[in-house]
Amino acid sequence: MIFCFFCNFAAVFSDIMSEDYIINLRNGVARDVVAQFASPVSLFLRKGEHLAVVGPNGAGKSLYVDVLMGRYPLREGSLEYDFSPSRSQRVYENVRYITFRDTYGSADANYCYQLRWNTHDQDEAIPTVRELLGKVEDESLFAEVMQMFALEHLLDKRIVLLSSGELRKFQLAQALLASPRLLIIDNPFIGLDASTRDLLCSVLARLASRGNLQIILLLSMLDDIPPFVSSVLPIENMCVGEKVSRDDYLAHLDIVYNVSAIKNAQNRVLMLPSAAPVAENGCEVVRLNKVSVKYDERVILNELDWVVEQGDVWALSGENGAGKSTLLSLVCADNLQSYACDIALFGRKRGTGESIWEIKKNIGYVSPEMHRSYLRNLPVIDIVASGLHDSIGLYVSTPKSELAACDWWLETFGILSLRDKSFLKISSGEQRLVLLARAFVKDPSLLILDEPLHGLDTYNRRLVRAVIEAFTHRKGKTVLFVSHYENELPCTVNKRLFLKRNR
Repeated sequence: MIFCFFCNFAAVFSDIMSEDYIINLRNGVARDVVAQFASPVSLFLRKGEHLAVVGPNGAGKSLYVDVLMGRYPLREGSLEYDFSPSRSQRVYENVRYITFRDTYGSADANYCYQLRWNTHDQDEAIPTVRELLGKVEDESLFAEVMQMFALEHLLDKRIVLLSSGELRKFQLAQALLASPRLLIIDNPFIGLDASTRDLLCSVLARLASRGNLQIILLLSMLDDIPPFVSSVLPIENMCVGEKVSRDDYLAHLDIVYNVSAIKNAQNRVLMLPSAAPVAENGCEVVRLNKVSVKYDERVILNELDWVVEQGDVWALSGENGAGKSTLLSLVCADNLQSYACDIALFGRKRGTGESIWEIKKNIGYVSPEMHRSYLRNLPVIDIVASGLHDSIGLYVSTPKSELAACDWWLETFGILSLRDKSFLKISSGEQRLVLLARAFVKDPSLLILDEPLHGLDTYNRRLVRAVIEAFTHRKGKTVLFVSHYENELPCTVNKRLFLKRNR
């Protein structure tokens, strides 16, 4: 993608270096080589100014914020803060930073993505939402935040049981209750249903208008900039552009897509030969008969009947906490309650002697929980290869023929250059592309995509959507696609399921 900025027109404003700032970074050069940009970086953020840092996946947005927060000591330049009227000038007391990975919970290398569905409210070692929010210092603020995000019913819920959307609400509430001077959020609207996205936008706008809180948003969608944002800072390929007003940025924004690259990726997938005999469309892939799932007194799914046939392309939607990911955990055999339910997969009733690996060999899967569970310092190629063995880590050596398939999908998603890089050292958007390659690598007959486009920039969203659509055109392929965004859905969707949250 060619990312064009118009930084020389008259409307570009230059900051007057007064004392009225909250952050003043001048010609900064980090000591650490991983945080070094193409040229020294600066930012003069005025008090009352709200900023959007925009750029494609891997551009350097997160590294730039890390420099602003002092996580990388400077070899050259200076970095100053003025958090007044706050009494403290310490960064950790005045700044709250919600990162992309925080959407899926704390970075815990011992987390496994099945844990969410195989625990219950009596697991005392797992904290509740109320416990993690801690002691309430300001009762009126607490009540307001609880009302803002409708969190009252979640207070006594174990944190691991929250859906990705509920977890995002919790992270935002936790940050706001700390009364920060500066709130930084990476892709704030991902994982939220439509009503909650609208609510969050209005909440942030209201908070921004009060004057005691300033906001920096990191956005991969270049045109997804809320109206309360006053300034935009574009970053691409570790090059930081000039800060401009929101209106001028949007008026001169020019995104040029590599259309031929998207078309080439589509054609690669359409021409991919099937590795095994393909059954005729119409055969049952999934059948659920009166399936219910509950944890203690909380009912997640209530007597759900659902049949998925080969060749179907399903769109699954519903509000946060409605049970979409729980439903998919039953299909993927990750939820122990599936053994107590009347479920048939690929024509075989669950619990009749099949192993979990026999089920998973037919399924490609990506989800927020899976992204959270991948906290291993492995090369990208090993992450993709793990999809051939349905493991989180790679525990067996991979033959050259299988590595060729991994490279093929990395190239299809435009990330072959990341092949030998550490998974933990690439951006969250790039990580999502790697996990998508992992889901596709064995050319599964059933592809389960739980919010697959989260964190992707505008170009990569179009690329991935085109690859998915091409995949659905191949004979015998079945897709289950979860999204809160109608425009993310492949145009080949032919069936829909909307889940409502049980109150």
